[in-house]
Amino acid sequence: METIKRISLTVALTIMFGYLMAQNTAATQSVFVKSYESEKSGNYVAAITTMKTIYKADSYIVNLRLGWLSYLAKQYSESIKYYDLAIALKPYAIEARFGCVKPLSAIESWDKVKSHYDQILKIDPQNTVANYWLGVILYNRKDYANATKLFEKVVNLYPLDYDSVIMLAWSKLNIGKTADAKVLFNHALILRPNDSSALSGLKLIK
Repeated sequence: METIKRISLTVALTIMFGYLMAQNTAATQSVFVKSYESEKSGNYVAAITTMKTIYKADSYIVNLRLGWLSYLAKQYSESIKYYDLAIALKPYAIEARFGCVKPLSAIESWDKVKSHYDQILKIDPQNTVANYWLGVILYNRKDYANATKLFEKVVNLYPLDYDSVIMLAWSKLNIGKTADAKVLFNHALILRPNDSSALSGLKLIK
């Protein structure tokens, strides 16, 4: 009899827990829908206020959402804070790092942007977005040799990607590999006929 009572209590608690979980999930979904509607109408502050009604510091998805909304609202410090919390909760999820790059770029914190791309590439070495934009940062810092390596990765994966091809061409030219640069500039002209950047590069090659 005692055993039956224990089993009945366990079943009742399981059902109650499942019911409460379903209620919480429905409430969370409702909050997200409301925040999406506010975002769509451009009312980012209202969307943030809505999300904060279910805020939990240990919720990856809520921190990620608030990071994005705060960025849209140009609350860059707040955005970075929420993205950092999301990253701490799921350090191997690269979406939060890509998200954090946006507010960091807005305040021109390029060393931190570079650090996030470095971390993304440690997790996903073939990630084309991180390879390309890290390459751009290094190119702008005149680190042409390392920029070349990154752009080569992208071009090897996507030979018809104009942006990567033209950046690789200029990188090659800047490290003195003019023969390679010439081939790449001409390839860029196939991808984008009469491209001014490619034509300018070819004029510099004698």
